[in-house]
Parts: sequence; structure tokens; C-alpha cells
Amino acid sequence: MKTDIILSGVGGQGILSIAAVIGEAAIKAGLYMKQSEVHGMSQRGGDVQSNLRLSDKPIASDLIPLGQADLIISLEPMESLRYLPYLKADGWLVTNTQAFINIPNYPDIESVMAEIEKLPHKVTLDVEAIAKTVGSSRTANIVMLGASTPFLGIAYDKIADGIRSIFGRKGDEIVEMNLKALKAGFDLAKTVNS
Repeated sequence: MKTDIILSGVGGQGILSIAAVIGEAAIKAGLYMKQSEVHGMSQRGGDVQSNLRLSDKPIASDLIPLGQADLIISLEPMESLRYLPYLKADGWLVTNTQAFINIPNYPDIESVMAEIEKLPHKVTLDVEAIAKTVGSSRTANIVMLGASTPFLGIAYDKIADGIRSIFGRKGDEIVEMNLKALKAGFDLAKTVNS
């Protein structure tokens, strides 16, 4: 088993929380893991990207070569386009449809989505809207994680356990809200992927 994942978005969207939950789940599943992170400008709104490599065998490098990512998880559609050169021909993109417009020359969102629609393997969803239905727009990143879970190579229950571990110190209410968000994203991805 080997899964190479690129997580992308902008600062403040919860990319690193997704990486932490997947990492926790991978460890609980007995997998090897390597991770690297890039925090663009180290500020809210700056580019954030993480390489996450999971395997049942030791991993030499934490960086994913061009054309080798099995999965791109993106909370921002334009950021997903930035990392498409890393995606395998049969890889999956799971991306938010709602733009985080943080630059004055942000391209037309319809053009961005038209490029994404050309991909053969994709799940596109409005994670903020789904997160609001489960209780809080702050769980949008966990909705995205749920939608990505079918492609991770880790069982759903291990991802749920990762949420319990990472968010447990914040209390049962926060854990339950994040578990609802995970399930909402997961259920949506199952309908797209069936």
C-alpha cells in the first residue's frame, strides 16, 4: 500500500489539521508516514501546501515527485490547479468549488472550474455549505477530509479515530461536530465515486 497526497489551500483553511488527522490515522493503522509542509508567507490567506506520503513500507523522502501524487486534496480551487502537474494520470482531485479570493488578479472562477472539470477523476463540492448543514462552517476542512477518505487507503473508522485524538482536548461537542462533518463529506464522495 502506498498513497502520495498533496494537500493545498490557503492559510486559515485547516490544511494542516487535515494532515494531522490523516497522520494520526496512518500511525494507528500501522503505516509509515512522511510529511513536509510549506506555509506561504506564514499568514492567513497565504499559500499552504503539504506533501503527505503513506506506505506499508519505509519511505525514503517526504517530497512527492512530479506526476506521482495519487490524490490532491484542495480547499481552494485555484490552488488545486497549481499542483495538478504532481497528479498521476489516474490520480484523484478532491476540491472545494468556492474560491478564497485573496489576490487582486484572481482568475475568473468559472475558468478555474472549467479546467478542473476536464479531469477524469475528481470530486468537487462546496465544503462551506455542507459544513453549515452539520453545525459550523469551521468544519469545512473536515468535510473535505471526509470526501477524500475513499481515496486515502485508510479505513474510515481509523480517520474517525484520528479526529477523536486530534480534537479530543477540545471537548465532546467539537469532536461530534467534526465526526458529523467527516460523515457528510464521506457520504457525498461515495455517491460521486460509485
